[in-house]
Amino acid sequence: MLCESKAPAAAPPAAPLSHAVMIKLAIVEDDAVTRRSLTRIVDEARGMHCLAACATGEEALKRLPDLQPDVVLMDINLPHMSGIECVRRLRERLPKTQVLMLTVYEDSDSIFRALRAGASGYLLKRSEPEQLLEAIRDVFQGGSPMTSQIARKVVQTFRASEEAQDLSMKLTEREAEILDSLAKGYANKEIADKLEVSVPTVRSHLRSIYEKLHVHSRTEAVAKYLK
Repeated sequence: MLCESKAPAAAPPAAPLSHAVMIKLAIVEDDAVTRRSLTRIVDEARGMHCLAACATGEEALKRLPDLQPDVVLMDINLPHMSGIECVRRLRERLPKTQVLMLTVYEDSDSIFRALRAGASGYLLKRSEPEQLLEAIRDVFQGGSPMTSQIARKVVQTFRASEEAQDLSMKLTEREAEILDSLAKGYANKEIADKLEVSVPTVRSHLRSIYEKLHVHSRTEAVAKYLK
């Protein structure tokens, strides 16, 4: 079977006297050894229980909506449907479930695609078992666990995104159109014909663009725009 689900006990045990919260988890990981290892770590931890361990995103989408896990440990590099796409679809069906990405990748593109898809945290597979368990508790309580290396990349990428947004907000709609045409290699006459304005009007807009972007040439303006 692609999805290894644990059969429920005939009668659920009574709640412990301490009223400790039991975190219900599901694992989506295509590597069988890693999947078993994660299941063992979770089930041996106090206050946690693995409801299902699935090998593909497709199986996860079939099984997990009925199981209603609190936290899902999701491999990003799944066969066929990616972990990122699986997160996106699971979040539509399980809006309250928190997803913690587990992966060997550290690139910011994968990080942000996972976060935009609805992941709440991100952890490297080489993390120690105690780090994994702490991340599970953190994400269950509303946190966003990440390794320090990834958190640094997140901050750097957000800063770059904010700078790009600030840049675009400085320009008028027409200036943005002209700058986009510059980036595509159009000459002033071609831009004027395209926008149905005169060449002097294009030059006037260019002067305004240079001033707002603090540059002195078309090349500098395009370089800043593309950055």
